[in-house]
Amino acid sequence: MLTPNIMRSAQLILLCTFVALTTAACGGSDSKLSHAAADVDPTDPTDPTDPTDPVTISKCRAAEFPSALWTACELKNYGIALGSIVGNLVKADFVLKYTLQSTANLTEFTWRTLTDIHWDSVTNLCGTMAGPCVGDPLRYPINNPWYDNVGTVTPVNFYDKEGARLSGRVWAPKNPPVGKTYPAVIILNGSVQAPETLYWWAAQLLVQNGYLVMTFDPRGQGRSDTRTPDFKFGSNLNPVVFRRNLIDAIDFFYSTPTALYPHNLSGAAGPIGDSNRAKTTSYNPIYQLLDRDRLGIAGHSLGATGVSVVQGESDWQGTMHTSNPVKAMVAWDNLMLSDNLDGVPVVPRIPSMGQSGDYFLLPAPHLTPPSDNKNAGFDLWQENSVDSYQINIRGATHFDWSLIYPLPSSNWEPGKIIAADGSDNGAGWANPVAQYYTLAWFDRYLKLPGEQGYADADSRLLNDRIFRDRLSWYHPSKRAFKNRNDKLQSCENIALGCQ
Repeated sequence: MLTPNIMRSAQLILLCTFVALTTAACGGSDSKLSHAAADVDPTDPTDPTDPTDPVTISKCRAAEFPSALWTACELKNYGIALGSIVGNLVKADFVLKYTLQSTANLTEFTWRTLTDIHWDSVTNLCGTMAGPCVGDPLRYPINNPWYDNVGTVTPVNFYDKEGARLSGRVWAPKNPPVGKTYPAVIILNGSVQAPETLYWWAAQLLVQNGYLVMTFDPRGQGRSDTRTPDFKFGSNLNPVVFRRNLIDAIDFFYSTPTALYPHNLSGAAGPIGDSNRAKTTSYNPIYQLLDRDRLGIAGHSLGATGVSVVQGESDWQGTMHTSNPVKAMVAWDNLMLSDNLDGVPVVPRIPSMGQSGDYFLLPAPHLTPPSDNKNAGFDLWQENSVDSYQINIRGATHFDWSLIYPLPSSNWEPGKIIAADGSDNGAGWANPVAQYYTLAWFDRYLKLPGEQGYADADSRLLNDRIFRDRLSWYHPSKRAFKNRNDKLQSCENIALGCQ
């Protein structure tokens, strides 16, 4: 996700944006635009006291194009998309911890490279996990008491089916009751260069709310091998890894001392390539905590395409199951980004949520109302009568799901885990929305009676007022899922009110 060209483009966008926003705020030559900007309604929208009454819609949501009001509202919206750039820069504690963690990650990577010559990740852009690849520095053990009080994390590494060595981590609640088992979620990175560190916000959120989690770097990303022994590369050079490595990760997560992960065994492609010298993790170290019937997957960007494809596979290619074990899915920006991956089509099979925003990689102000269809995945799921939910977040960018500073996103609060019921959302804008709906969706389909989050999962998914003001003006957020009483909860535009 980070190249010199992207960084240069980002700098130009920031400069242009500063000029545009300054002009709009201070009053340029267009007096109509200045007046409209001052007239933008800060509340968007207002919920009625009586839930049967219609929602009061703000001026910006109702603004017609073309008009000075529409332009002023779009500039306001665009300003949200850049909130994290300045928002975190002015936090001295963040900058210090960001710098120190970057140095620590670089040192750790250098030591690993020198002491384990079987790793092949030095050419991965984010292999060092330094600079922007740090992610949120307040997600690391040295900066966060979460690891002392809430959860544990264990590094693992394993070969993919074709012989590349993958780096990852497994996460679990701290001090679980004897005999307790948990549902699990495996997280799949985005492409270009998006190391697992960028998604630790989701890992910590889920563990804190009663899940096991696995994060890992697909081939060609982060600290995993760049290529296989026979020079099959990963990442965008070979995007099929976002399907194949997810299946490998599922196999690893289900491995045990009596059912070892097969691709680590002598005779497999990886051990042959390394002459059986590399030290890998033979099986999932938290296997005893896993409820083997409750697996979810989540993915971002090309990883969202990966999870959209894998969830629907009926001809299961994994080694630990005879059929597809995935029960629920969340796709971050966005559900079904393409028609297929690795020659496998997207086939809606399980309850799936899509999340997206108003802007993509390098946001620029919209000159006209955007016409792209953020709800194509939702529509496909509905055509197949499979539960689905689509949240489109106002002012969000592609990087609101991968916290890679200083690339443009709305403001996010370092280290923040929101309250499950939304009562404590902190100072962020889009990431709290992503946290809230991701957790509620998995709770709806993966939790059992009596477990944390089971009883109120439906009500959280239907509590529109909590984030209604953060739903896109341009792209309607929708839902069509059955609650626990088997009643269909359907709505074509959550921001406008659902009767």
